[in-house]
Amino acid sequence: MAVAIISQVLETLTEIIKDKIRYEVKLVRSVKKELLDLSEKLEEIKEVLDDAEKRGAKEKNVKRWLKKLENTAYEMDDILDEWNYSLLKHKMEASVEPEQKVGCSFIPPPCLWFKKVSVRRDIAKKIENVKAKLDLILKDKDGFKFETNSQPPTDPVREQSISSIDLKKVHGMDVKIKQNVIVSKLILDADSVQILSIVGTGGLGKTTLAQLIFNDPQFDKDWLKIWVCVSDPFVVAVVAKDIVKSVRKETNPPDADQLELIFQKLKTSVSGKKYLLVLDDVWTEDSDKWEPLKVNLEYGAAGSKILVTTRNERVAKMMDTLDGDIYHPKELSPEECWSLLRDTSLSGKSEGEWGKFENVGMKIASKCKGLPLAAVVLGKLLLFKDLEGWKHVENSEIWELDNEEVKLFPHLVLSYNELSPSLKRCLSYCAVYPKDYRIHAETLIEQWMAQGYLPYVRGNGAVELKRREYLENLAMRCLFQDIEKSESGEHIEWCKMHDIVHDFALFLRKNEDKERSCQVCDSSLGSHVQKYRSLYWDKGESCHVCDCSKSVRVLRINGKAPPVGMEKLIHLRWLHFRWIELSKDGLEIICRLYFLQSLLLSGCKLTDSTRNWEFGSFKTT
Repeated sequence: MAVAIISQVLETLTEIIKDKIRYEVKLVRSVKKELLDLSEKLEEIKEVLDDAEKRGAKEKNVKRWLKKLENTAYEMDDILDEWNYSLLKHKMEASVEPEQKVGCSFIPPPCLWFKKVSVRRDIAKKIENVKAKLDLILKDKDGFKFETNSQPPTDPVREQSISSIDLKKVHGMDVKIKQNVIVSKLILDADSVQILSIVGTGGLGKTTLAQLIFNDPQFDKDWLKIWVCVSDPFVVAVVAKDIVKSVRKETNPPDADQLELIFQKLKTSVSGKKYLLVLDDVWTEDSDKWEPLKVNLEYGAAGSKILVTTRNERVAKMMDTLDGDIYHPKELSPEECWSLLRDTSLSGKSEGEWGKFENVGMKIASKCKGLPLAAVVLGKLLLFKDLEGWKHVENSEIWELDNEEVKLFPHLVLSYNELSPSLKRCLSYCAVYPKDYRIHAETLIEQWMAQGYLPYVRGNGAVELKRREYLENLAMRCLFQDIEKSESGEHIEWCKMHDIVHDFALFLRKNEDKERSCQVCDSSLGSHVQKYRSLYWDKGESCHVCDCSKSVRVLRINGKAPPVGMEKLIHLRWLHFRWIELSKDGLEIICRLYFLQSLLLSGCKLTDSTRNWEFGSFKTT
């Protein structure tokens, strides 16, 4: 998650060093050296961040290190904002000063000169403090023995699926309905090899559905059945080799580097045979890796079928699955979740014994939000707990439970690790919204830009399209649900995040550091700003600009006047006023927010001493 903000800081540092140092910082000679030193340190850290962020989702010590790094990077970003802000402010002040009638007119007035010296010294001191923090972070880095980006990545250990299934552990009507629908389609003859895909988020039951189909009695006769767990990375030679091993029962198939020999054996293995091939857990979107495998699989007899399971709809489309052949398993009902959780946690107990757990068990099952994996994981967590232990789980958010016990999130970590650094930040930021919140896509994208996760370029159609691709990318990976498209069907307008994915996002943003104390506001507000750099001030809530809130980049104010001291929010990029009266003074405050990218006014009144203007909605970027 820290990659995005560090990249942003490095870009700003480079710009300042190149364009501003020569003219603006001659009075603080050490600043340029400090900035160059900072850049080198950040580049060094950036080299190991990919490995650090993958490990940070599982290792608490690494996560704490990343959080310190992220906070320090944000602190540096704020300092650079302050520097740019002071330069803009002094230029504006200098432009309104009366021209010097005597002497050199380009010499600034003494008051401005001393102000600039003071600001520069203040900036230099802050940079020195950040550099000291970064030195400690660098010292701790060496103890983790991170892999650098130049090192070959270590293949993640992923649980291999098998075709066998215990039918007694299968719950849910939808999975049985989908089984019948897909089987009916698979047994139909076709002129060529047909590809069907099962798409859904981790833990939804894709592999279970594929196992049910694979073991359906209608494929026991006249079908060659092949099960291959693909996972990641997708190495075409390994997948081909696994297919050959399954068909020919060879104990010593060709080595993976003997690609031509492997494909010859693959072609021979399936040639003229009607087969059902299940490729479970496919991740790659690279068609170049899939194409040579597909070409050789087409030597199978007419009517042969390939069934793919994946978390990413892009994968299904890359493998040439038609839209009508893509299936999305539905979530379990609350009753089905409870049934699965009960069978996992209270197996072997009589109805009388598990009856006392039913009320609290139903409440725990509701936390699963229809994910079979969540029901199984929580069921195992409850296996040896008494009723008090069950109540503790009921009263805890999933993300608050002991990470050593809860094995649900590692399944989401697999999807998370496939994301780019910016997409990781975009995903985890969504925890700022409440659960089951209907998210407006355009607003979310603007807030991502305000946080620095996406590039901000005004009036560029290609960039606008790229920004929307970030949201589409997360949606295609089944990390959003209840998606509502625009009337044209071209892009997403509204969406929601599944509660378990929301819990995972909260877990990623969880701050285990001691919360800062503040004399003005409660500690939860400071913690919230530290995690999200966002604030929503609603009518009836206290509204203060204090040290806790100065670093916000996203602010919505509902039903109350702009707070006193709002001009201090110099890092603000996105501002939304709802149902308030804005006076001339309020507008002047907004005009002082030099880095503001988006201003939204909904149901607001604009007032002065003589007239009122009222408008329903206004937006400018």
